[in-house]
Amino acid sequence: MDALAVVLEAPKQIALRRLTLTNTALPGGAGAIPLDSPDALAPSDLLVEVRWSGISTGTEKLLWTGEMPPFPGMGYPLVPGYESVGRVIAAGADVADRLGDWVFVPGAVCYADARSLFGGNAQRVVLPSARAFPIAESLGFDGVIFALAATAYHAIDWNAPPDLIVGHGTLGRLIARIAIAGGAPAPTVWERHPARMDADQGYSVVHPDEDPRRDYGAIYDASGAADCLDLLIPRLRHGGEIVMAGFYAQRPGFAFPAAFRAEARIRVAAEFRPDDLTATRALVDSGKLSLAGLVSHVRPAREVDDAYPQAFLGADCLKMVLDWSDCA
Repeated sequence: MDALAVVLEAPKQIALRRLTLTNTALPGGAGAIPLDSPDALAPSDLLVEVRWSGISTGTEKLLWTGEMPPFPGMGYPLVPGYESVGRVIAAGADVADRLGDWVFVPGAVCYADARSLFGGNAQRVVLPSARAFPIAESLGFDGVIFALAATAYHAIDWNAPPDLIVGHGTLGRLIARIAIAGGAPAPTVWERHPARMDADQGYSVVHPDEDPRRDYGAIYDASGAADCLDLLIPRLRHGGEIVMAGFYAQRPGFAFPAAFRAEARIRVAAEFRPDDLTATRALVDSGKLSLAGLVSHVRPAREVDDAYPQAFLGADCLKMVLDWSDCA
């Protein structure tokens, strides 16, 4: 069985191409397999029909521009994406009870003719059952936000939650929402672009030039700007911490004297873990955390040539979602 997928052939060259789905986990190496019957799957594998997938303005933009630093599995052509939701339409013998589940898919490794980095932006994907995370179907396309929400949750140190967040994009909004949902005081959020100055849910958004404060204890950077540290270190109180929660293509650096005087601490937050997905789902299911209002644009997957530039270059685009329903 073939499936439509987003394929990055080389930087800034994007196309929809038919790819043969494969099972790379078979003993003895990868081999093309038919996927029209559950019997064709490995015992613990699932076939998921993707309904929506999100475009990441962090890693996917770097893949698109060719700025992605060396990364395990890197190479072109590749299928990007780790923000997909859809239904299990076939299941291996050991996981047959999952047939019909609505799941979040954090990527897949299942292509014969392309690398998977991270393999989620496709019409159909094959992945181990353990990686298909059940979520409420009622979330609709907002379900694609789970990866970014779990990343935001992973970044937060609950002993030192953010009192300043830099960047009011999707990640910055999620860090603020999750901090408040977890019982932390409402943070201040910095944003420079007028299109993203709108107040969100219970916190204030200001331009950094309009904020005189210089005693922040925990600053969380969600901008992805590698030169942020020289701006942020002077805003710390003594012994304060900066959390680098974005993904930085350029080499971060900072002038030492200001950091020395502040005895500044710098922490890097990596990608989410399975426990972060579980904790995020608990907040959503309890009603404490809303994922609504973060998906700003939805386009048919066949319009991917236009969707990617809009997602990366449009200041009014918080999160672009591809709709795969027209590819059935």
